[in-house]
Amino acid sequence: MNILVTGASKGIGKTIAENLKDIGNVYVTARNEKALKSFNNAGYCICDLSSEEDLIKLGDFIEDKNIDILINNAGEYIYNAIDETEISKLNHIIAVNFKAPIYLISRAVLHMKANKFGRIINIGSISGVMGEAYASLYSATKSGLIGLSKATGLELAEYGITVNTINPGWVDTDLGKNSIEDSEFSEQEILECIPQRRFVAPEEVAGLVKYLISNDAKGITGQSINLCAGLSVGI
Repeated sequence: MNILVTGASKGIGKTIAENLKDIGNVYVTARNEKALKSFNNAGYCICDLSSEEDLIKLGDFIEDKNIDILINNAGEYIYNAIDETEISKLNHIIAVNFKAPIYLISRAVLHMKANKFGRIINIGSISGVMGEAYASLYSATKSGLIGLSKATGLELAEYGITVNTINPGWVDTDLGKNSIEDSEFSEQEILECIPQRRFVAPEEVAGLVKYLISNDAKGITGQSINLCAGLSVGI
């Protein structure tokens, strides 16, 4: 199987890519060529998902490599009040978090349909399920992935293609730590709001990805799965 993981230079994306090596050819994409070169993969494509030119190039890469499994992991986080929204930041986060997954899915499904098999996983966020004050742009784009997975999961079901969204809570990555620094809360205050009093490990997300692309999970599609240490349940 041919697998593509976006945003694979670090964090959740890198961990997912590393955990899928034993089941197929893993291709990776990100902006950081040095990080992509250091990863022992089947190949890579340097891509800034906010660039339309780069996005089209990555679409060509997907078709050329006959991608069977697409992991839309790349994402941007912006923490600011809604009345401080800048059009440039708005365009950027929509392009990376929402426009890119839609377009990449559109380029991947032709091969998947012909092959009567495909797995598409969108990495969302618990913020897209519950909402996060002062992160409305992030929450809105991640919420959009849930609707996208439902609609495309329904549309593509007859072709043996599944589409699902994983919504991690606070994850122990650089992005997670940076988002804490951007917020008005301390790490301890955030931990006290998480029922299990811990951050999710990137390996947990990778493990769920691995299960969802397996044959055992072929009946799971259009779903939104929260992996958040109980955060979505309440406090």
